[in-house]
Amino acid sequence: MPKFFTDKELIYENSLEIKNEEALHIAEVLRMKPGEELIVGDGDMTDYICRISSAKKSAVVCDIIKKEKNRNEPELKITLFQALPKGDKMETVIQKCVEIGVCEIIPIDTKNSMVRLKGKEDKKTARWNKIAYAAAKQCGRGIIPKVKSLMPFEEACKYAGTSFDGALIPYECERDNSIKKYASGFTGKSLAIFIGSEGGFDPSEVDIAIKSGLAPVTMGKRILRTETAGLVASVIMLYEKGDMS
Repeated sequence: MPKFFTDKELIYENSLEIKNEEALHIAEVLRMKPGEELIVGDGDMTDYICRISSAKKSAVVCDIIKKEKNRNEPELKITLFQALPKGDKMETVIQKCVEIGVCEIIPIDTKNSMVRLKGKEDKKTARWNKIAYAAAKQCGRGIIPKVKSLMPFEEACKYAGTSFDGALIPYECERDNSIKKYASGFTGKSLAIFIGSEGGFDPSEVDIAIKSGLAPVTMGKRILRTETAGLVASVIMLYEKGDMS
């Protein structure tokens, strides 16, 4: 059964509406008809099993059959701080990390980032949020993970060090503290994960991260690509905390 999202103010006692691009997609692209069923989320952990009563490209009206709590969100809330990669790699990072359960993504500007947005930040952020939205629908999320505005590295470290139960930074020069070891001792509910760009983190940035309270970890003998590392680190943490068992 396909899933969509709608605004809370469009949810009534026994019915709800879906408007704008979602309505157009249902009525014109999928060509769904009255009588067909779908799932509609409010973006705040509640899903509605619905039956379409009217399908137009301007608005789709549905009768609510059942209301239920979404149970697809992980207990561990991960925020991924991703250094800007080249090309369309950021889109891949967002799509796949939303699919596996990351709750928020914050692009960060680092010394080795080869990409500078140069006035395109708002346009890029809007596109990235559309990708996160589509991925959340596809995998049945209870929330719509947000992609925040670009944040300078040092500011991001200070924020992560004070706003989360834990924060880690995979670093190829770390030898002793494995991510598995970190996971086994982590009991918090919120976690920040920092991932560098193609050139990795500058040693001075790692020093800043450690002073801000981030834990450097190794993820093994092989150096992962930037578009792979955040996904792997998130999966390891979610698996070790029982979300993927």
